[in-house]
Amino acid sequence: MARAATATKTAPSSIATPSREDFAAMLEQSFETQSPQEGSVIKGTIVAIENDFAMVDVGLKTEGRIALKEFSMPGVPTEVKVGDEVEVYLERVENALGEAVLSRDKARREESWIKLEKAFNDQTRVTGVIFGRVKGGFTVDLDGAVAFLPGSQVDVRPMRDVGPLMNQAQLFQILKMDRRRGNIVVSRRAVLEERRAEERTSLVASLAEKQVVEGVVKNITDYGAFVDLGGVDGLLHVTDIAWRRVSHPTEVLSVGQTVTVQIIKINHETQRISLGMKQLQTDPWEGVAAKYPVGAKFTGKVTNVTDYGAFVELEPGVEGLVHVSEMSWVKKNLAPSKLVTPGADVEVQVLEVDSNKRRISLGLKQTQENPWTTVAAEHPVGSVVEGEIKSITEFGLFIGIDGEIDGMVHLSDLSWSESGEEAIKRYEKGQTVKAKVLDIDVEKERVSLGIKQLDKDPIEKAGPSGGGLKKGNVVTGTVTEVNDGGIEVELEGGVRAFIRRADLARDRNDQRPERFGKGDKVDAMVTSIDKASRKVSLSIKAREVAEEKEAVEQYGSSDSGASLGDILGAALKKKTKKSKDAE
Repeated sequence: MARAATATKTAPSSIATPSREDFAAMLEQSFETQSPQEGSVIKGTIVAIENDFAMVDVGLKTEGRIALKEFSMPGVPTEVKVGDEVEVYLERVENALGEAVLSRDKARREESWIKLEKAFNDQTRVTGVIFGRVKGGFTVDLDGAVAFLPGSQVDVRPMRDVGPLMNQAQLFQILKMDRRRGNIVVSRRAVLEERRAEERTSLVASLAEKQVVEGVVKNITDYGAFVDLGGVDGLLHVTDIAWRRVSHPTEVLSVGQTVTVQIIKINHETQRISLGMKQLQTDPWEGVAAKYPVGAKFTGKVTNVTDYGAFVELEPGVEGLVHVSEMSWVKKNLAPSKLVTPGADVEVQVLEVDSNKRRISLGLKQTQENPWTTVAAEHPVGSVVEGEIKSITEFGLFIGIDGEIDGMVHLSDLSWSESGEEAIKRYEKGQTVKAKVLDIDVEKERVSLGIKQLDKDPIEKAGPSGGGLKKGNVVTGTVTEVNDGGIEVELEGGVRAFIRRADLARDRNDQRPERFGKGDKVDAMVTSIDKASRKVSLSIKAREVAEEKEAVEQYGSSDSGASLGDILGAALKKKTKKSKDAE
């Protein structure tokens, strides 16, 4: 101290002498400058282990205590001893007891975050241990950092018991990281799928088309079954299970069953494998054309009924289709399910065989007597039938003939005098009527009937002496209608005819329709007949010209000394005498 004082005395007046307090403050400051910062990871040495605590010297004034459990990891026993160098997290330099506050967990967590971030960025797997269960999943220790494992990411399939996986070191894939919030989401399923994909690729590469392998039925659906071939699944479609019709795979297969299959096709890009069982059996379609010749009849079993027909099995693996049009001779609009039922034995006839397309057309009605042939024999064209009106449509009547066969009366065949639309109003469903058979087409299965044909065509009855109207006939009719264009006349039998204005008289001055009245009798010549349209045209002018010509031929001309009046008068007397003789 004396030296210090002497030094003080000899020191320049500008330099102050430090006091005892100054030295203490400087010493404390030096400790603070050399001490590590709080909140950092530092290295320390275990100097003692006492009562489940490890004393760690980190170079501070005092040691820190860390619980031994912080040195352990789930699934890994604690192995620490005096002299081990460890990394710890410095929370505080000194607490109320004068000890440094240290944490091995936080140090390991900080170290783990650095490694995990690198693994996340590099998309590499990390090792962890499932150690707890939380809502929606599990907690995983990733070497000090705690991550969340969703329940859906535990395995490729839902697991009922996760117990065997607890506290077991295994690989995980980091899906999401947020260091600020301290959130990490991992997946064990992604690792398994990646590993499985690698194994699947290797297995698929070892397989070849047409190769015969064994597998286990893993799952069954409506369209087929999935077969496990030892790490890779193949689809066994329902149509490839057997040559015969299989409505549902469960008819032949069950989950867990071991089956022998042939690889039909491999898609190496999608790694899809198509399998077949029937390919290992003899194809029943070989020589089917010789076994089932066209025209031959066989008994088969109905296997399926659709809207368009029914499938009949002739032998296991060989089916034919009975189209709805070949099921019944008369029941055309009836659903196939009303005619046949699955499982029923039926007799069918082979109509067509196509071995290349693996198709056989069958007929059910061909094994039964054709009622249309019977109708043609029992009711020939021209015969009269009697039956009940089954239905009335916009184009005619359907009349029941024999059994379930109907004949049709078209509108045009209802009446000679009325239009079809008017005539059909006189008929009712259920009414019994007679009709004449006009035509029978056995191939097209049609019977044409006519009601008006029961009577003779009035046109054929209206002529002279009932011999039918012919062009050139002179007939007598009654005026029924008068208009500017001419007059309408009704002949014998109700036949209607028309006389145009220009045909009302030879003399132009007499070609006036108003000269005639309803009910007047007129004689006119038939100039045209159209039976299809039921139109008859008459001409008074033509009759007058014809009569004049006939009179001139018989009585001479006015040049020979007879007047035209004399000639016509003689002709008229002769005509009157003929009429009286006829009466």
